[in-house]
Amino acid sequence: MFGLMTVVGIPVAAAAPKKGIVVPPVPTNLQVPVGNSVYRVGHATGTQDYVCLPCPATSPTCTASGFIWTFFGPQATLFDDDDEQIITHFLSPNPFENGTPRVTWQDSEDTSKVWGMTIASVSVQPDAIPWLLVQVVGAQDGPTGGDELSETTFIQRVNTVGGVAPTTACTVGMMALVPYSAEYFFYKAMKRISSR
Repeated sequence: MFGLMTVVGIPVAAAAPKKGIVVPPVPTNLQVPVGNSVYRVGHATGTQDYVCLPCPATSPTCTASGFIWTFFGPQATLFDDDDEQIITHFLSPNPFENGTPRVTWQDSEDTSKVWGMTIASVSVQPDAIPWLLVQVVGAQDGPTGGDELSETTFIQRVNTVGGVAPTTACTVGMMALVPYSAEYFFYKAMKRISSR
């Protein structure tokens, strides 16, 4: 079910994981392109944040009240396998896209950061936010040159629990911070080794 495929002419397959990191099987559209290798995993705990806004009348999810819960960003902390904080996850303006708001991951030690754009999504459980494949669209070293995250090319969000938008009625301006957890797998381009 989760085999090799081609997306826009690019062969795709699960990269060989770094020793000690076990990447769970994912649907083919969530697999990273060949040439990228997993190097880090973070176990996230936090909230998916929603605000009540007017919805377009043509929206199939618009309620009778004319308002809908709208996602406006995550707030989470990622931990390693030893329960040490390693990354903070939030929404921020991407300076490489003229300030376009993007999901952001910032290393807790060297403050390097990456901004990402979702390129594939799969709903696995109806009561949990989707699994994602995110492509990095901006990266920045920390102020002292730290680059723990800045070489990241793709991020997978998997094993999600909770975080789904409320189904209750709302009025404009109401906010809901919905608890969630997930695993994030970070990939970077594999280094080429010369045979010369």
